Amino acid sequence: MELVISILILFILVNCLLKLSFWKGWQAALFGLICGIFITATYPVAILQSKTQLADYLQNTVALQNMAVIITLEAVVCFAYCVAVLRGWFGQQEKWWVKSLKWYPTLLIFPVLFYLQTELIFSFPGISFSILSYVFAIGVVVMIPLLCYFFRYLLPEKELRLEVHFLVSLFVCIIGLLTTVNGNVTYQAVKEPTNWKALAFAFGLFLIFFLLGMGWNKLKWVLLQKRGTRKTTSRK
Repeated sequence: MELVISILILFILVNCLLKLSFWKGWQAALFGLICGIFITATYPVAILQSKTQLADYLQNTVALQNMAVIITLEAVVCFAYCVAVLRGWFGQQEKWWVKSLKWYPTLLIFPVLFYLQTELIFSFPGISFSILSYVFAIGVVVMIPLLCYFFRYLLPEKELRLEVHFLVSLFVCIIGLLTTVNGNVTYQAVKEPTNWKALAFAFGLFLIFFLLGMGWNKLKWVLLQKRGTRKTTSRK
């Protein structure tokens, strides 16, 4: 279950950064500041949590089902935003509720930050809780606008970013539903250590194919533009 939750958290973070990449830089920085304030404001609650409480929550089927409903609603909002933006690009009139979707960040980032904060506190028991929270808050404030800029640099085309945002939202919805199924497994799962080499290999393979696809996409557009210029010059 912890591995599924970790993958879900990763996709939620990527999805939030993709959504913020459509904002201006100072707007993403302002949202990062809000996230930092949230971390510093909730650290007194985070230090009261325990490993057993979090483990019990992750094994509670009813709680996971409620979480899956919230995740599904969040994914539906992301789907609606992608469809509305796509309709606007094709010349259809923008409705009033589209603007609210544009300025709606994925609010799942806040429970994710709270969970990461508690895990950080558990990982460094000998360090002051307040220092850990402040360092984590500063890191979030700095990294959110930087990662948004990284996604804009990595995917400069808004169409491609919107497509990736849609796909990541779909994965978030699917993984959120899988968390509820995992709690209803009738056989006892075998406890094995996490195979970090296999995870790193899978992530590296995904990254390589992602970069190859992105490079091929850019090369294809360059070749199509050259072919178009040749046709126009030959007609003249």
